[in-house]
Amino acid sequence: MLLAVHSQIGNQQLMNNINIFLGATVADAAARPLHWVYDPKKLKKYIKGKKDITFLKNNKSPFYSIKTGKVSGYNDVGQVMFKTLISTKKKSDILKNFKKNIIKNFGPGSAYWRNLKLRKKYKKIKWKKPMNGPWIHQNILETIQNTKAKKAITGGKKVNESDGYCAALPYFLYNNSETELKKIIKSVANSKINETYALAKFKIIDLAIKGNKSPVNTFVRNYEKKRYYKEVVSNIKKILRLKKHNHTKVVKKFGKACSYPGTFMGSVHAMITSNNYKSAIIKTIKAGGCNCSRANFVGAYFAALKGIKNIPSNWVKKTKLSKRILNYTAI
Repeated sequence: MLLAVHSQIGNQQLMNNINIFLGATVADAAARPLHWVYDPKKLKKYIKGKKDITFLKNNKSPFYSIKTGKVSGYNDVGQVMFKTLISTKKKSDILKNFKKNIIKNFGPGSAYWRNLKLRKKYKKIKWKKPMNGPWIHQNILETIQNTKAKKAITGGKKVNESDGYCAALPYFLYNNSETELKKIIKSVANSKINETYALAKFKIIDLAIKGNKSPVNTFVRNYEKKRYYKEVVSNIKKILRLKKHNHTKVVKKFGKACSYPGTFMGSVHAMITSNNYKSAIIKTIKAGGCNCSRANFVGAYFAALKGIKNIPSNWVKKTKLSKRILNYTAI
């Protein structure tokens, strides 16, 4: 399906769009071995003396372990959308096929589903060691349940996390229609806060795509009088006032867990205090907690703002899904 977009928006724009998804994917993979390390003392120990804290060879995530170079569940739902786009012939079938593919990738028979059953066992031993294999997110679990129940809107309602944004990112690069994007977001994360913050991310990335030199500040100017984005703009202003403050401390202040608005605010601080992709992602990793949810936004943003050359080429090589994205090929 993405190849069909080729004739609509031209070679260069398509490549630029693909590079933005690559930026999110590489950032997620770079951060993943240290995903969900909330204890600052442990994080400091894990990265002490290391010249490069990205793509750590040995997993340090306390809850789950996958091979270095693979992505977290956040980016993986975006991969499902990407595969759906390149395998679906009719635009009207994209959402239906996306839901089917979520069940195939995350549902019964998958490694994600198998590990879901293991959580009680590991919880009993207080996570003395991580599970071997990926972690299914609450939003995705609810999406599977709601799809099987044939609900009209299938997204999860219990948590306000970045799954909706991550799922919709490839679609945004294919079709920047707010109406259609809302449908994709709600198919995975069905709450107003999920929708609002995901759309705000896309508007900021879109400004970067269009060559705006200060997308975050421009977003504030463009939308500060719009009621829909009132909370988002207010939270961005809080971050702008803390531009000179230490990034790790700012992330701790507003929340280094997975939920909005903290994950959005931490991402924005990394974006406005960094000059390039590499420094922003390293900063994101050092802040700890749910680094992958933040990295998916920060990585996409800098890929849009600075282009593919700003993504370290050795990081691209270390990311297992890079080749498929760059070649538009499906597994």
